[in-house]
Amino acid sequence: MSQTVTAQQIPPAPVDAKQLADALRPFGESRMLPRGSYFDPEVLAWERRHLFSGWVGLGRSDELTRPRMMKAYPAGDGGVLVVRQDDGSLKGFENACRHRGHELLPCDGSTEGRAIVCPYHAWAYRLDGSLLGAPGFKDVEHFDTTEFPLHEVELREWQGWLFGNMGTTQPFEEHISGLEPIFEHYDGADLVTAELHEYDVEANWKVVVENYQECYHCPSIHPELCQVSPPASGDNLNPQADWIGGTMELRDHAATMSLDGHSGGAMIGRLDEVEQRTVMYLGLLPNLLISLHPDYVMTHLLIPTTPERTRIRCSWAFPRAVTEAEGFDPAYAVDFWDITNRQDWAACESVQRGMANPAFLPGPLAPAEDGLYDFVHYVARKYAGEG
Repeated sequence: MSQTVTAQQIPPAPVDAKQLADALRPFGESRMLPRGSYFDPEVLAWERRHLFSGWVGLGRSDELTRPRMMKAYPAGDGGVLVVRQDDGSLKGFENACRHRGHELLPCDGSTEGRAIVCPYHAWAYRLDGSLLGAPGFKDVEHFDTTEFPLHEVELREWQGWLFGNMGTTQPFEEHISGLEPIFEHYDGADLVTAELHEYDVEANWKVVVENYQECYHCPSIHPELCQVSPPASGDNLNPQADWIGGTMELRDHAATMSLDGHSGGAMIGRLDEVEQRTVMYLGLLPNLLISLHPDYVMTHLLIPTTPERTRIRCSWAFPRAVTEAEGFDPAYAVDFWDITNRQDWAACESVQRGMANPAFLPGPLAPAEDGLYDFVHYVARKYAGEG
């Protein structure tokens, strides 16, 4: 991107100072994030510039399987156009024409072609981003096509996911530091997305992450989940880099998370004995929630659209050999999580409505919400300008 943001440059967020100080207290004494951070458009604008300005999850890289395929992803203050090159590599560009700034593809739009063509005035770019031609400029003096390439965005493919650098100097390896050993046996690059659901949730994106980071609520709203996994099982990992997470165990009768605990797929090949009986929940901040199951990987990609609305792209990925097997049906995993997701979204929307009451103040965290504290403390430190 044309502008980089380092930790030292981050200004404090426009939130209530007293409530922020309470959120920064040690676990057991702290409160939730400032109330205004869930409603104020200025806070969301700050988050887009300073939380969504580093490495941001864009989607599964298998959305672009062939050369010359391209897709536009929302990210930060704008968007990223990702193009699969003829040699199979990927390049990313700001999704804005160098002429008048028109989007090269609409958000979430995709196409395939030998060139990138702006739909407004038909400026055309090669797949490497260099300007190929501009209608009406052929005889214009002093017009030099080399002065108007698309602005490149640094991309990384990792474990089957695609990430864009929206303006940080932080190396990607530092962003995911400590995650490689956790993902080592899941062979993420070999997984294939079998199904994708989109949900529009009437809640702030942080409410969704907060819900994901604790199972304190599971006995109240997730009877199906509690049938296959004890809600108090597992443990949270020590926070590292830009990620947080923890584990839950499967009940003795359950091979995976499905409505009856059976698997309609196959065990991911290289998992050890612990991984075969465990579901790992990871939040790769700011916007990617990853659930590692013994036989599939589910991802929630969060896109804040307003302070009180979040679009969630939920995908289910399975080993390639499983997806290619005759008669494979991902419904056993998809149906279970669609029910569970909708239970979560209803709770998140109720939280959002409840916090709107004028007398509401951020509450304390329960002893079982230590994973939630990791997220709250991470965001609170960012709000305080601590990087």
